Amino acid sequence: MDILDLDKEYWDNRYKNRETGWDIGYASPALIEYAETVIPKEASILIPGCGNAYEAKALLDKGFKNITLLDIAPTLVNQVKKEFGETTPIRIICEDFFEHGEKYDYILEQTFFCALDPILRKKYSNKMADLLHPHGILAGLMFNRTFESAGPPFGGNKTEYQRLFQVAFDILKMEDCFNSIPQRQGSELFIALRKK
Repeated sequence: MDILDLDKEYWDNRYKNRETGWDIGYASPALIEYAETVIPKEASILIPGCGNAYEAKALLDKGFKNITLLDIAPTLVNQVKKEFGETTPIRIICEDFFEHGEKYDYILEQTFFCALDPILRKKYSNKMADLLHPHGILAGLMFNRTFESAGPPFGGNKTEYQRLFQVAFDILKMEDCFNSIPQRQGSELFIALRKK
């Protein structure tokens, strides 16, 4: 099975052409509530595949300052940099997630996993563990459904995710998300995984 050609050019063109159906236009309530109740304000946070950075804006408003945004699409990254301005405490990096080499206390997952070809899921799990400090946390949302049309997005289920992540992570939480956005209600899991 070949890896789909979901490369920098593919995602850059999606932003240039405004083909961003995954963009909900605001921060995910589940992620912001989790951050407010669990993550210390001084913790280092990575948001890979950050998109329009709604979560980063909301977290900044809540007092979080050590946030790194990562995306592969130059058009998007330039736009986000303009929106935040020169003096933002948020770092915005245009880079392939699998090439990134820093370490973080928390990584927030929001429509990044489902945008990757499923053949890359084991590599994703290993890379997430690599990017976290010892006992660091990967938290966020994953689809708990299949999609009729070819992805992205690509779906999955709890059993598959448990098998995937249990190698490198302790599963602290993997359950139906009670505060999903209306259009994804009943089709998402909230995960909190601690690096072993």
